[in-house]
Amino acid sequence: MFSGLFFICWRAGQLVTLIPPLGMLSWFIDGFVKANMLTPTYILVLFIVTVLASVWAVETLVRYSSTKRSAIFVSFVDICFFGSFVASVYLLRGIAVENCNSFTRSQFLQSLGPFGFWGQRTNNPLSQDPTKVCSMLKASFAFAILNTMSFFFTAIFAYFLWQHETKHQGEKRSRRHSHSSRRSQHRHRSSSGRRGDYHV
Repeated sequence: MFSGLFFICWRAGQLVTLIPPLGMLSWFIDGFVKANMLTPTYILVLFIVTVLASVWAVETLVRYSSTKRSAIFVSFVDICFFGSFVASVYLLRGIAVENCNSFTRSQFLQSLGPFGFWGQRTNNPLSQDPTKVCSMLKASFAFAILNTMSFFFTAIFAYFLWQHETKHQGEKRSRRHSHSSRRSQHRHRSSSGRRGDYHV
């Protein structure tokens, strides 16, 4: 019971930590698409994982009754998202040591296309505020760490939810079998009594 409650609460919290980076990363993706440039792997991977995780979180929360019945599968998928976020954090790890106040001299700007050195040379408005670019990357990195931990916990809660549902279903089958056994015994005694009362 508590595992189900914890799962719902953490899943709802995941939506809160998934939506902000989804918006920020969409801004980066849109900038690269409009500039007709390839998006860096450290942005693209995190964006894809965040989109898929958001859809998965909404699906398992809205269809909670189905989630309970297939909780072990939900736990497995959550572990997969945990691993995906770990990979995303690893790819973006370089932003953690950057100083946003001096981001104009960062080597990160070489790979940021319209947001970096290329954008500055072509007077792209997206490159006019390097501090904003740095802050949004750092925020996305922080949210990725939060979601890494969050999906690990929901995987555990889903596993305990599966155990609870398995035990509950086993008890229901046991009670149903016991009830049907008593009914069959009662019929057997009744039919035996009727045969015993018959005289020629």
